[in-house]
Amino acid sequence: MSRTRIKICGLTREADVDAAVAAGADAIGFVFYAKSPRAVTPQRAAELARRLPAFVTPVGLFVNAAPALVEAALAAVPNLTLQFHGDERPADCERWARAYLRAARMAPGFDLLDFSQQFSSAQAILVDAFVDGYGGGGKVFDWSLLPPSVPSPVVLSGGLSAANVIDGVLKVRPWAVDVSSGVEEAKGLKNAGLMREFCAAVRQADAQLEQVAREAPHASAARSGT
Repeated sequence: MSRTRIKICGLTREADVDAAVAAGADAIGFVFYAKSPRAVTPQRAAELARRLPAFVTPVGLFVNAAPALVEAALAAVPNLTLQFHGDERPADCERWARAYLRAARMAPGFDLLDFSQQFSSAQAILVDAFVDGYGGGGKVFDWSLLPPSVPSPVVLSGGLSAANVIDGVLKVRPWAVDVSSGVEEAKGLKNAGLMREFCAAVRQADAQLEQVAREAPHASAARSGT
């Protein structure tokens, strides 16, 4: 079975990038949103991204960004995957001809199936809590709001930490998880130990899912009497 991918977002320091990679992150997020305490410039993101090994993906988070900012980020980090958290329309996301993630702000009544169909070209839909402004604010949303079948891969975000990510993976079974404040000692400053604990918890959840998958054929055979 496939493992759950891990994205650690909002990195601002070289040591944190190195620690996230060592912990097992598949992707590192850089925030290109000036109002965020985790914001970096394209030039700073380029300095940090140069530390990434070949199979760890840099991801750039944008909120209703001016095209010039996206262009500058792509020029600075050529292999950047884009992540849109504002009011961007499908055409706004697709114009760059790059792999992108589209954030969905979950709240009662929000139609995630319709949203994912609108953004069918997205590599994945990132589901986050609905809060005033943009971003999830480190808040966990009600995972029962997620429909049982979403056509796009789902990235679970919003208030995740080592304490709750196992439950999130087991209940939602997302393609990936995204963490930021849950592995921080201060805004924008990651904690190496918390990142290790988070990644280990995700791997523990994957092991539990694998165990369930192995046991399922035996349980089915026992019920059928074979």
